[in-house]
Amino acid sequence: MDRLQAAIQKAREERATRQSDPAVVLSHTQQPNAPSPSVEPDEAWSALPQISIDPSLVASKRLSSYTSGPDATPYDMLRTKMMQQVLSNGWRRVALTSPHSGCGKSTAAANLAFSLGRQAELRTIVIDLDMRRRGLAEILKQTGNHNMADVLQGSVPFRDHARRYGENVIFGLNYTPTSNPAETLQSRLAIEMLEQIEEEFKPDIVLFDTAPLLVSDDSHGFLKNVDCALLMAAAEETSLDDIDVAERQLSELTQVMGIVLNKCRYISGAFGNEQGYY
Repeated sequence: MDRLQAAIQKAREERATRQSDPAVVLSHTQQPNAPSPSVEPDEAWSALPQISIDPSLVASKRLSSYTSGPDATPYDMLRTKMMQQVLSNGWRRVALTSPHSGCGKSTAAANLAFSLGRQAELRTIVIDLDMRRRGLAEILKQTGNHNMADVLQGSVPFRDHARRYGENVIFGLNYTPTSNPAETLQSRLAIEMLEQIEEEFKPDIVLFDTAPLLVSDDSHGFLKNVDCALLMAAAEETSLDDIDVAERQLSELTQVMGIVLNKCRYISGAFGNEQGYY
């Protein structure tokens, strides 16, 4: 960590030297670490390029919350329960994690984004911090030149990397894998970049898709910076022991909002109050 902090300080000093040298004239795209221009949040949001989602992905990628209806009900219920806790506790940063890979947390993050997007008064930013893979970018079939590590290291401004869905959802995706996500996420510079994002865009809630807890230490140094977390588990796949270990680890880092059992199979009508009942 001492070497990491020394490297961060050296990078800051070099940036300060470049910015104070009158002989060096840099364009906007060459100054990713310069302070964000003073613009209203409405302008910052509207300036972002929009992404479009291929409707064919709804079935193949299980984007059941892409449109409202019976298929979206489980995620709409999760959204409502989550927002009740967020608002009552004054929280903003919510992480999604899991004991191991394959629990469907990235799919859940995408579906929660679409569900939150239907609440016009809420502004949501979804950031993919599971940076060893393309994750959400692969699910949404989006392509680009950078990843969130570039943003968190200060080399690419978030406003040049982010993409807007509709009027009130922003995605920060990983178009390429990152080789050193743990070191990036545990740096003070990463936290400063996230604070700049929140200051510029003023979101009501920020969802972080983070790496599985029992696979690496990628998330362990970062989760202390979020307000709470949802632990995703896969029905018939995640063992009770793994859930127990992951929950205990998570509780040492942040508030555990709850455990979500994903990939459940049940018979329609089993709970007695299906959408068609009303």
